[in-house]
Amino acid sequence: MRVLRKATLSVITILFVCLFCACGNSTESGVSSSSTASSDGAAAVSSSENTADSADAALAGTTWVQITQEEAARIMAEETGYLIVDVRTQEEFAEGHIPGAICIPNETIGTEEIPELPDKDQTLLVYCRSGRRSKEAAEKLAGLGYSDVREFGGIIDWTGEIVTEETKNEDQAANASGTEDDPDEMAEAIRPTAVLVIEAGGRIFYADLEDNSSAEAFRDKLNSEALEVDLHDYGSFEKVGPLPFELPTNDEQITTEPGDVILYQGDQITIYYDVNTWSFTRLAKIEDVTKEELLEAFGDGDVTVSFHLEWSE
Repeated sequence: MRVLRKATLSVITILFVCLFCACGNSTESGVSSSSTASSDGAAAVSSSENTADSADAALAGTTWVQITQEEAARIMAEETGYLIVDVRTQEEFAEGHIPGAICIPNETIGTEEIPELPDKDQTLLVYCRSGRRSKEAAEKLAGLGYSDVREFGGIIDWTGEIVTEETKNEDQAANASGTEDDPDEMAEAIRPTAVLVIEAGGRIFYADLEDNSSAEAFRDKLNSEALEVDLHDYGSFEKVGPLPFELPTNDEQITTEPGDVILYQGDQITIYYDVNTWSFTRLAKIEDVTKEELLEAFGDGDVTVSFHLEWSE
């Protein structure tokens, strides 16, 4: 009996030990499983962060920055090679924009290449009305690969110059009508001009030659040598005399004034000191001269008058 009791106690002890060990292994397995799950979760977070970092890295070189309007004005004043981009609508742009800006509306910027912006390394100064659309456009431009996009807000805060399309067109028209950009017109502007010099009775008069073939031929004759002509009175309103050569005529109905130098019938020259209406060719005009001044110089009767040229610088 005593032996049986000992055997029973031994069996119970063994079972207890086995049970205890089994529980311990189960706990360790749970801890290990939990650790494994935690590690997997950490790996997932790490993977997500790495993916975000990779995305940021992929955008490196295609970011945009926001600058102040003072900085934008400084760049416009001191630097070159930049381009000002107005991302408002064409209608807004026409009403007033920063000088030199081009209009590329924000809504037209998508995934397609922009023909107006071929250089993706060029500095782009981007603005809109208030600063909202310019930020959207700057982000889209950066996404298209433009590497130097600088957004500077809205034109409503701009303190610099603003021009309208009307002003721009007027400036272009003025430039087109000027001689700045046209070499031929520049040459014409600086070409010396012939002035007709008329001397009589100790007086000298300067006359502007007409723009016709008669005056041109007369100028060519005088360019070779000076000319003296004996003039006499005719009709109490002119002095007339024969030329030693014949000139082409460009007759038209004219009412003469004091100072008109007239070609008559192609081979006579006349200086008018009063009014007469006839079909003549005007060669030149003495400006701002009176009948009395001409009569004082030419006097009564015949007078010898010399004609020669002077060239303006």
